[in-house]
Amino acid sequence: MKTSLDCIPCLVRQAIDAARLQSADPDLHRRVLQDVLHQASQMDFAQSPPVLAQQIHRRLRQMTGAADPYRDAKARQNRLAWWLLPDLEKEIARASSPLAAAARLAIAGNVIDLGATSEVTDTQVRRSVRRVLAEPFDADFDSFCQLVADARSILYLADNAGEIVFDRLLIAQLPRERVTLAVRGAPVINDATREDARAAGLDKMVTVIDNGSDAPGTLLDDCSSAFRETFRQADLIIAKGQGNFESLSSSAKDIFFLFKIKCAVVAQHTDKPVGTHVLMRSRGPAVAMPDTGRKAISS
Repeated sequence: MKTSLDCIPCLVRQAIDAARLQSADPDLHRRVLQDVLHQASQMDFAQSPPVLAQQIHRRLRQMTGAADPYRDAKARQNRLAWWLLPDLEKEIARASSPLAAAARLAIAGNVIDLGATSEVTDTQVRRSVRRVLAEPFDADFDSFCQLVADARSILYLADNAGEIVFDRLLIAQLPRERVTLAVRGAPVINDATREDARAAGLDKMVTVIDNGSDAPGTLLDDCSSAFRETFRQADLIIAKGQGNFESLSSSAKDIFFLFKIKCAVVAQHTDKPVGTHVLMRSRGPAVAMPDTGRKAISS
């Protein structure tokens, strides 16, 4: 997916956020802003947003001297998600379709995205949970269930810290002996790494690997050969987050994308409004989840 000019303000805002997370020095903030604007003026917009974000954040890490500017923010997001987890597990236990409820809640966790916003609050996360549980979904969920049942190997592509705790809910409903969870190979924005998978306890549930890349998406040419082989052999891929959709939406693999639509470009590409929570199959018709018949978690 090509990059729209609408993505540039988001990349600039990410650069300032990263600088402020690392230092209170206004001179550093100014130099970061000037540098990223210079980079933006030379970017190739035929590339996808994750490619351009990768370039920006590599430069930011050089300028700030921080290998992971978002590390403290990610730790806070993991703790926030853990606080919510018991109530979320109760929702699934009461649902008529635990798999459908777990998929809904995994998508709700996609609101924890510092690539899309500067801050994520407890109120925002709870609002996302209420919305995704309350919204009606009219399309067929059967193909997702059938593919999950039939797949001999499932590759689950994680997205963000905090959100990865929500992923526990869906992974717990999958045949875990057949699931491999993949995280980013190095820190970028608040995307999940092996450290976050351990913080979420997922290393105790499934096999965890990393993709060898520091892009906020899955750029196969930039991933390790070991990851690409796992990707190639997987019968089913479950991909969380808009970055994974932006980088893999044209893949010939059987992929279900779970994410919240956060920009007009993706909204146009999917023919769905900004803010929609989607479970979409890359090959064949879009798939969405049925109503679980449960009330939303109160704030």
